[in-house]
Amino acid sequence: MERLSENEIAQQLSRLQGWKRLDEKFIQKRYRFKTFPDGVTFVNRIAALSEEVQHHPFIAIDYKVVTLKLSSWHAGGLTDLDFELAGKYDAFYNE
Repeated sequence: MERLSENEIAQQLSRLQGWKRLDEKFIQKRYRFKTFPDGVTFVNRIAALSEEVQHHPFIAIDYKVVTLKLSSWHAGGLTDLDFELAGKYDAFYNE
């Protein structure tokens, strides 16, 4: 997968809610949950999908807040896969 241009990144970000650009190579979002176990369940779903596609986000669990950060190391920045997974993570959260 090839790294996206700045225009492509801006277009992709405009389609997602709550995701922010971070340090030029990452996108990041924080998700808030009612309980700690709800956040862990969400992370477990993300872990399963990440293993399936072999693309793993940085994950931080801070009590009831889960922070995800995505980048494609092999491409040296953001790719379509990062934004595709961001959309899937949002869908998991909204279920």
